Amino acid sequence: MLNSIISGTEITVSSFLICTAVSLALGLGCGFLCMYKNRYSQSFALTLAMLPAVVQVVIMLVNGNIGAGVAVAGTFSLVRFRSANGTAREIGMIFLAMAIGLATGMGYVAMAAVFFGIMAVFTLILTTARFGAGRDSERQLKITIAENLDYDGLFDDLFSRYTNTHSLERVKTTNMGTLYELDYKITLRDEHETKAFIDELRTRNGNLNIVCGRPVAKEAL
Repeated sequence: MLNSIISGTEITVSSFLICTAVSLALGLGCGFLCMYKNRYSQSFALTLAMLPAVVQVVIMLVNGNIGAGVAVAGTFSLVRFRSANGTAREIGMIFLAMAIGLATGMGYVAMAAVFFGIMAVFTLILTTARFGAGRDSERQLKITIAENLDYDGLFDDLFSRYTNTHSLERVKTTNMGTLYELDYKITLRDEHETKAFIDELRTRNGNLNIVCGRPVAKEAL
């Protein structure tokens, strides 16, 4: 069942059309999988749908020719310098599409379909379960205070009232050293009391700037 439909080095018209059809179908599936509960661009989704078929044709053209394989590898390495950095999820989807293209290019269409099905179910389950997303009540809090205020313990009573956890991540001077900017990582006790929390912070810091928002996820590989 999982054997290759290509025998030897000869590629028939029927096997080429079958492999291409499977590559396009699974590429389209990769595109939908990337779009599921995720921010994406139209160009990336379109490229992801095309990628398995492109890789498949490249593998078929190489087909045992070592010189052509080395030339193709060098050509593909240049793509990195013409592309913007992507998120970790986008990079993972690109590898999935390339793996499908490699499998169909060698004629293993059933294996490519089974592998995509397994990865699609796995990805959908983890995405739906919000795996690695963290808690919704986590916030990044930035408070600006005057230089004459001692920030050590200045807001501890407010943190104990409105948050479950809090930690001072960074202290930075601004405005030629006349102000301090305090970066906290907090977990709110009740999200509906955010306004009251900020209002009390404003009375404590002299109504200077306060920024409270969700922490920015760091996408890196």
